[in-house]
Amino acid sequence: MQHRVIAIDQSTSATKAFVFDAGGAILASASVPHKQYYPKEGWVEHDAEEIYRNTVKAISLVADPSAPGVEWSIAITNQRETVVIWDKNTGKPVCNAVVWQCMRGRDICAALKAQGLEPEVQERSGLLLDPYFSASGAKWILDNVPGAREKAGNGDLLLGTIDSWLIWKLSGGKAHVVDYTNAARTLLFNIHTLEFDDELLRMFTIPRSMVPAPLPSDSLFATTTVEGLFASPIDIAGDMGDSNGALAGQMCFAEGLGKATYGTGSSVMVNIGETPHKAPEGLVTSVGISALGKVFYGFEGNIHSTGATLAWLKDELKLISSPQEADDLAQTIPDNGGVYMVPAFVGLGAPWWQPDARAVISGLSFGTGKAYVCRAAAESIAYQVADLVNAMTEKAGITLKDLRVDGGPTRNKFTMQFQADLLGVQVVRSEVSDASAFGAFLMNCFARGVWKSFAEAGTVWKGDAPILPRKENAAAVAEAYEGWRRAVARLVK
Repeated sequence: MQHRVIAIDQSTSATKAFVFDAGGAILASASVPHKQYYPKEGWVEHDAEEIYRNTVKAISLVADPSAPGVEWSIAITNQRETVVIWDKNTGKPVCNAVVWQCMRGRDICAALKAQGLEPEVQERSGLLLDPYFSASGAKWILDNVPGAREKAGNGDLLLGTIDSWLIWKLSGGKAHVVDYTNAARTLLFNIHTLEFDDELLRMFTIPRSMVPAPLPSDSLFATTTVEGLFASPIDIAGDMGDSNGALAGQMCFAEGLGKATYGTGSSVMVNIGETPHKAPEGLVTSVGISALGKVFYGFEGNIHSTGATLAWLKDELKLISSPQEADDLAQTIPDNGGVYMVPAFVGLGAPWWQPDARAVISGLSFGTGKAYVCRAAAESIAYQVADLVNAMTEKAGITLKDLRVDGGPTRNKFTMQFQADLLGVQVVRSEVSDASAFGAFLMNCFARGVWKSFAEAGTVWKGDAPILPRKENAAAVAEAYEGWRRAVARLVK
């Protein structure tokens, strides 16, 4: 009997489904987009029922339940922090889901900060008091949707991140569960006890009866027929948030292993081991991976502009015809000539958190040609990742073993070599294009007992030849990094 895993990757813009074989190869895939709602400035919503319908559709597009000799199971990875509240009797959400990008909870978070509660919140949850996380959106729903607070008090409403909602729906309302990685992004979960926290629930006035049961990511969460698509119920096994899925999908199962996903912006997470250290300023501590009886914590930070910087050179300045051209031009000059670009187009993200900062190019002279501007842009990607990695590893007192990378800019030779030189460790590009879905697949295999160790799982992961740091460049790179830090310091208040 062959086994096929349907990995659902429910993202902010679409619901994707991938079919993996036992060796981790993708056999089929489909993507179904959903609508974005912007009812007010700074507000972002999704229709949770549309997302569920799209999930069922995506599964139906890739799975063949009648295939002879094949058994099936489902794994889930999802956009984190987005929160749904629904009536457990009718199965209907009380309103649209509040998306992680939504700012409607800003005043709620500000009020708690004014009460001096942020240190306690950070100690318990590992997170900052920010509307980015689920709790303030959930409280807003209860406070503002007519009848919601009364129904919650009567025990009629349930709360969950998108994975919780999908599992509840797929199981026909039999399973109200969540994995640790998603729970840890709600601002309601204690990362030390691995339970929803009574004091945090009290702060946000959320009844305990609403929250799901938290489980490790490699659990058997429920069974489903996917609205009758399968004649007999199949397992929902394996669930984790998307950034965590990428950490697992990059095989970062040991302290000191980190991943960077390079896209429009970048997400950086480092496995800090089995102790939840307090994060450096501007970063957060979350459950990174929970599997095989272990819980690994991670420091995490997000960068606003990496690939977007190269797109700006192409689309707005018209200096290049493709991002690859910027990388090629960067290699035509021996150094940056003292030119630095700080790409704060929408402010500086972690670890600086300067929302009012704006992009600058410094060190220009009459001898500065477009190669120097392109090199400054390419270097800025590596500098920003190094800022986060250095903050994470120094705080935890760990040494970075290597950096696993994925995303479009990782194909840029100069940028990745400069990244390795800056960090002084090898950079390994993954052959897996959908690292989050691959991480969900791994959790599914752990849940089903296919592998008994992380080392066994590692046999299905493939990476390109590692990019090694050039020791002969260490002094020049260190000097260039100091120049970057001075350039950033001019923008930091």
